[in-house]
Amino acid sequence: MKVTLLGTGSPEAHVSRASSGYLVEAGDDTLLLDCGGGVFDRLLQSGRAPGAITHLVFSHLHSDHMMDYARLVHARWDAGAEDLGVWGPAPLAEVTRRYFGPGGALSFDLVARTELPQSKKVWQERGGALPRPWPDPRVTELRPPSQVSGNGWTLRAIEVPHAQPFLACLGFRIESGGKSVVYAGDSGHSPELEALIKDADLLIHWCYRLSHEPAPDPEFAATCPGHLETAGLAERAGVKHLVLTHWRVRHDKEEVLNSVRKDVAACYSGRFTIAHDLTEIVP
Repeated sequence: MKVTLLGTGSPEAHVSRASSGYLVEAGDDTLLLDCGGGVFDRLLQSGRAPGAITHLVFSHLHSDHMMDYARLVHARWDAGAEDLGVWGPAPLAEVTRRYFGPGGALSFDLVARTELPQSKKVWQERGGALPRPWPDPRVTELRPPSQVSGNGWTLRAIEVPHAQPFLACLGFRIESGGKSVVYAGDSGHSPELEALIKDADLLIHWCYRLSHEPAPDPEFAATCPGHLETAGLAERAGVKHLVLTHWRVRHDKEEVLNSVRKDVAACYSGRFTIAHDLTEIVP
């Protein structure tokens, strides 16, 4: 397996960090875990075309994890690629319909591109056939615990605590070739998450809050653990390589990140990486 960190930022506007998106090459397939704002451009900068993605999997439907969904699907459609397989929690099918279905947000664009005579001619000149169908992502809604399999890999999904009851939120463990990668999504800690990450070769975990920063309430603290709590969890679970991601603008300063490195080194014995866009990792 190979993992490329496409987007390592948060919902905040950041000049050097896209929002959440992680590329996993496993077996014969290329999976994209989340597709937040800026991830599409990072995908191109990594040297991959939109059509290279075989599976798009969403951890949850916060905007910073799916803002580039429509852009990816539309670009694949424009290039004549087959409809994309997409997995994630409900209401993913409804979100997709509201983008690409009749009366959806992109329906005016799609009508023009498929009905305007000039557009039809351009499509035919590019080798397309008429009538031109609209994009129709093949959506599978995941109800955890659940599993998705491909050629040479499996993905297990569990529910993780984050934005319930308003959004269902998932964490994933991908296994391929004797290696394991866990993407926790935006997750608080739970016994189920600790079991999911047990002995993982790589854990990608969000770090939206530092441990010394006060939480506004206990519920926020429970669903938004600090860097020390996550490092301790990784140590207990025997994780070999911990990647902290989802960095906020105020934390993305060298003196702050150096302090995080020292803190983590004091309580975690594995390999540690502070995520940056376009970093490649082989577990």
